[in-house]
Amino acid sequence: QVQLVESGGGLVQAGGSLRLSCAASGPTFSTVAMGWFRQAPGKEREFVAYINYSGRLKNYGDSVLGRFTISRDNAKKAVYLQMNSLKPEDTAVYYCGGDPTDYLKADFRSWGRGTQVTVSS
Repeated sequence: QVQLVESGGGLVQAGGSLRLSCAASGPTFSTVAMGWFRQAPGKEREFVAYINYSGRLKNYGDSVLGRFTISRDNAKKAVYLQMNSLKPEDTAVYYCGGDPTDYLKADFRSWGRGTQVTVSS
């Protein structure tokens, strides 16, 4: 199982950009799929992005498609989420998830503590 630590969140104006990072530890990182999900106050978890173990296959939630990009560096054991054209509705705690059971439902076997992203209008 991988251990995950997110970073890079913060406060940004609408239309701005942020890049989230997820540092992973554990010997199996390069063999597991990874993803990002988010949760806003009073709302359910929402799938944001998925990347397979090699980085060749990616998938995105409808609400972020075309604005967010997921990537990974297996040598650095890291996953990234580049977020552009941010909107106030993107405000949430963002979590990095590892080894999904059902990534479309934001179900992962491991996840970090999250990083807060706040987008002001």
